[in-house]
Amino acid sequence: MSLRHLWLALALWGAVHPMVHMLGWLSANGWSLSGLFAAWQANGAVAGLGWDLLISAITLTLWILAEVTVRRNWAALLAIPATFLIGVGCGLPLYLWIRSRPV
Repeated sequence: MSLRHLWLALALWGAVHPMVHMLGWLSANGWSLSGLFAAWQANGAVAGLGWDLLISAITLTLWILAEVTVRRNWAALLAIPATFLIGVGCGLPLYLWIRSRPV
């Protein structure tokens, strides 16, 4: 298995695995977005993890934008919505998969 295939496998895993837990929580709690935001602030550990992921997502986005301006690899921009709509666990390996393709 090449490293490129590993990036794609991790992107898929990073999309599916967290989404299963998120959808399970949402269905058990009546699809309440306000409840979701409250759960993210439930205690210091969860809040710290949330902030860590947000800072990681912003950092990855800035890196992608900097790389796109230099390399003109416009497809890499697809990793930005994946990062914020799905998560860093999907966005980062997706970006690495897109970036590692032959140019």
